[in-house]
Amino acid sequence: MSEPALAPRNAFHGVLAVWIVALLTSIALGVFVAEDLRVGWLLISFGGIVLLSFAVQLWYARPQGFIVRVAGSVIGALMLMGLVSVGFGLAALATVV
Repeated sequence: MSEPALAPRNAFHGVLAVWIVALLTSIALGVFVAEDLRVGWLLISFGGIVLLSFAVQLWYARPQGFIVRVAGSVIGALMLMGLVSVGFGLAALATVV
């Protein structure tokens, strides 16, 4: 007889954790990195976020919906980082004028 499956962990917490890390990373880069170096560091940090999303979803050890969860993590992180960088870009334009 097969044993009943245990209640799986909620995988959305992993997606949310990646989004929070992406948000905090992009804010920290916007505050602490010079304007001319910011885009390069945002690209490097986004690569780290992609690796983090894979690691978090592999840690959950649930094969069902793996691609959807990783895609949700990465796309959400990309959108958050983009919005924060647009905000810092507009702030830089406002200080020039």
